[in-house]
This record gives sequence, structure tokens and C-alpha cells, in this order.
Amino acid sequence: MRNTFLALFFSFVSLFFTSSLHAADGDYVLASGDVIRINVYDHPDLTTETRIGANGEINFTLIGATKIGGLGLRQAEAKIAEGLKKGGFVREPLVNINVIQYRGQQVNVLGFVNRPGRFPLEKASTVTDLLAIASGIAVTGADQIIHIRRDGAKTTRTEIDALDLLDKGDTKADFQLRDGDIIYVPREPRFYIYGEVQRPGAFRLERNMTVVQALSVGGGITPRGTQRGIRILRRNDAGRMQEIEASLSDPVQKDDVIYVKESLF
Repeated sequence: MRNTFLALFFSFVSLFFTSSLHAADGDYVLASGDVIRINVYDHPDLTTETRIGANGEINFTLIGATKIGGLGLRQAEAKIAEGLKKGGFVREPLVNINVIQYRGQQVNVLGFVNRPGRFPLEKASTVTDLLAIASGIAVTGADQIIHIRRDGAKTTRTEIDALDLLDKGDTKADFQLRDGDIIYVPREPRFYIYGEVQRPGAFRLERNMTVVQALSVGGGITPRGTQRGIRILRRNDAGRMQEIEASLSDPVQKDDVIYVKESLF
């Protein structure tokens, strides 16, 4: 149920985000490969469309090679304006830069999302922005989102609680992404149930689920089954399966196997 809510939420956000993708790119940081159009107010002859080179430079009319890679749009506009004014070409230049093709910065969205892939950072994008572009978390995706960032030789891994992000508005978890970041949504946690239950099989493990709730997901105990002597097969820290006698109020853990035995009477 919760995961269906997440899927619907991100589907809605995806529609909104796509329609406003280019409306707020003031904080976008220019990078090599981006194609930009430069306009100078009241000087149409200076209009230039160019690609930022591997060294972060462009060749702009009158001022020549100018490095703008790594600068925000407003910073780049100010730098070009300064060059025009300093060279005596335009007295009070008003420069505007529009990004035509975003090629410089990309983020990988992987795992159980509806549209995994490599997506460009078309503005100062956050975790929810990229999940929306990927059409949200799939129904079989987990509530946990894993963020991986490589900074030179250092790699950091951060787990984000999707429900806290949405239900509690945890804005700290919805941070801005950088070039090369990876967002990974793992498969939903599952438990397994077999024996004398109506619907044996594998099911999604909800948070704080108890044995009695797991039994209800499995359709309940058959007339031949018994609540006494329910067993859970669970891997210990060494990775070995151990058998645990369970009561109805016991919590169920990820990958638990619940066995309901047949009544002897």
C-alpha cells in the first residue's frame, strides 16, 4: 500500500517536473559538452551558439577564449559581460545564457524504478527530482533509496528513507545531486511463508510486521494448520539458517521463512 502511494506520488511529480524543467535553471553549473546560446541585449550581431569544450572554454566574439565550465549561469553571464566591458566593446553589456543541450553533468538512476537510466542534470536537481524523471519507484521497489557519490578516491554511500522524505518532509534527505552521482532503489524486502496457509509464497515485508500480520497476508492458517509451533527460519550473522520458535506477536525480518505446521489433532 505504501509503495503504491510512492509510485503514484512520483508519477504526479514527474508530470509537474517535466513541465517546469527549464524554468528554474539559474543555479545550473555549466560543464564540458553543454551547448549554450549567448545573447547580448541590443547587440544581435553578438548572438553565439557554441559547445563548451573539454577544457571548459568557449570562443566568444570579440573576447576570444573564455573559461566558463564550472561556473553557474549567472556567473558565466557576468564573466562574459565583464570581458565585453573591459575590452571597450560594449559599454553596459546585458548578457543572457540559455542552455540548449545539457550534456555535461549526468546522474545514474538504477534498480527498481519505472524508467532506469542515465539522466542529465538540467538544473539544480535533488533526489526527488531525479526519481520523478525516472517515473518514480516501481511497485516492487523498496522504501529505502541508496545514494552513492564518488569524490576522487573516496566513495560515500547514504541511505535515504523515502517515507520519511515524503511523510515527514525530511528536506535534509532531499539534497542536490552532482555529476556522476548514483541513485539506486533496491528490490522490496520480502518474507516467505509455507506449510498450512491458504496462500504460501513470497510477499512484501512491511515495516514492523509481526507474525500474525504475515499470516494474514498469506490468507490465514488452513483448517489443518495450527498456531502452535510456528517456526521461522532465519539466517544468523554467519549466514547460516537457524530455526526459531515464534509467537504471533514476534517481528518478522527480511528474508525470514515462516513455516506453519499441520495440527496433530
